[in-house]
Amino acid sequence: MDKKISKKIDVKYMVEDIVGCKWSISVLDILSKGIHRPGAMSREIEGLTPKVLNERLRKLLRYKIIEKRDFDQVPPKVEYHFTEFGTRFLRIINEINQLEDELHER
Repeated sequence: MDKKISKKIDVKYMVEDIVGCKWSISVLDILSKGIHRPGAMSREIEGLTPKVLNERLRKLLRYKIIEKRDFDQVPPKVEYHFTEFGTRFLRIINEINQLEDELHER
């Protein structure tokens, strides 16, 4: 029973940790637009440094929202993609964005 409670707490913390971070939301947004390579992500978002991007990617990996795909080639190639859970999580983020848009329209 304690495990179920701690999982609920972790999910609430995860949502707060992701939704409360503008860079994490920005990374999710560009991933949803099909930009999967870290270099392209850095170029897409003004002000996003490689250090901050790597921190956010590690956070999203830790929460299993995204997965990392390494390609065995030279030069090294890495891509990030949504997990099944991440796709579901993204739908929640999109709903929050829609609510925000509705509030601004009023």
